Amino acid sequence: MKTLKLIFAIIALLLVTDGHAQFLKKLKKRAAEAAERTIERKVEEKTEKETEKAFDTVFNSDGKIIKKNKKGKSKKVNQENENGNSEMPEEGEFEDNTIDDFEIYSNFDFIPGDAILLVDDFSLDQMGDFPAKWNTNGTGELVLIENEKWLQLAGKSLYIPDVSKSLPENYTIEFDMLTDGLDQKTSSQAKLEVWFEDHNQFQGSKNKAIIEIPLCLFISTGFIVDNKENGERVIRNTIEKDIREIILEKVHVSIAVNGQRYRMWMNENKIVDIPRLIPENIVSFKLHPREIRDGIDKVFVNNFKIAEAEADLRSQLLNKGRFSTTGILFNSGSNMIKPESYAVLKQISDALNQEMDLKLNIIGHTDADGDDENNLVLSQQRAQSVKNLLVTQFQIDENRLQTEGKGESEPVSDNTSNEGKANNRRVEFVKI
Repeated sequence: MKTLKLIFAIIALLLVTDGHAQFLKKLKKRAAEAAERTIERKVEEKTEKETEKAFDTVFNSDGKIIKKNKKGKSKKVNQENENGNSEMPEEGEFEDNTIDDFEIYSNFDFIPGDAILLVDDFSLDQMGDFPAKWNTNGTGELVLIENEKWLQLAGKSLYIPDVSKSLPENYTIEFDMLTDGLDQKTSSQAKLEVWFEDHNQFQGSKNKAIIEIPLCLFISTGFIVDNKENGERVIRNTIEKDIREIILEKVHVSIAVNGQRYRMWMNENKIVDIPRLIPENIVSFKLHPREIRDGIDKVFVNNFKIAEAEADLRSQLLNKGRFSTTGILFNSGSNMIKPESYAVLKQISDALNQEMDLKLNIIGHTDADGDDENNLVLSQQRAQSVKNLLVTQFQIDENRLQTEGKGESEPVSDNTSNEGKANNRRVEFVKI
């Protein structure tokens, strides 16, 4: 009997040992899987951080790109002291980075107009209202998206900005576009139409050009371009461009009209370039969303700028001895040059390379907002940033460039309107 009990005890011990071994084996496997998931998560987090670093950049005064801090603000630029006063950056207070060119915008050849006719970011309008500088035959309201006011457009409505005068022969239009709610059920006919007409009313027009920005997601419908002259259609065609991924994010639309020629960019990419699309006698620009599901397919617009364009830069420098531009863009309150400024800076470098005896004085100007002394310092630093970038990025001999800052002392327009302030925030190039 004792022998039998001993045998059962040994068998039981073996079973427990085997079960314990299986448990340990499973536990080890689970630990390994958890460790693998932890490593994957760490890799994903590191990748995400590196991606954010790559995109979260600005140019410094040497023409190179610097990283922003975790709050998205440029280090040591336009920071506030303990008393809440704005402090200007001192020379050399910029973090360096190995990225030192305009790769993304190297093919971006949009040159914004210089004389501002309309600037509107809706900052002076009340939430829920229709913006004061616009007219419509339908409806629309201002909504807040990430602390920024946007005009939400409604289907079957036409939107006309109140521009100070009829559109000239050469002009540029810029605005931001944002969408929400677009899905696989959004109509293939859903568009945001950009109109150019021979009047600024709501009735039909005999002379017009229309460019349709597609909003459909389930197929690529392309851009339709259409125009009429004296009531007769001259052009109707589809430009095969797939922007289904682009329109899910905020998009900057840039338009340049030079006589009959029409060009349009979305972000830094050129979408349309037609030499004879715009009829004669066009005086107004309009927006018209079509075939969108109200309350579902949402389209928002913001940051409008319409500006008259003058003769090309080289002609102005050689014939007039000076060139003034609002197209070199800076971060607010700083001397950080935005990469969208590439085309203007390249034109200036081209003029300098074509005319080897040409020397320029670069003069920075600001509007009258803020402290006079700070504005003077800021204008000097912005002029220096432009010079440094022309030297480092475009290999212009620094001895051919001088800099000067005038602050708010030489306005070309009033400082009581957004348009006037925008015209005063400029960089001037004067032949020496």
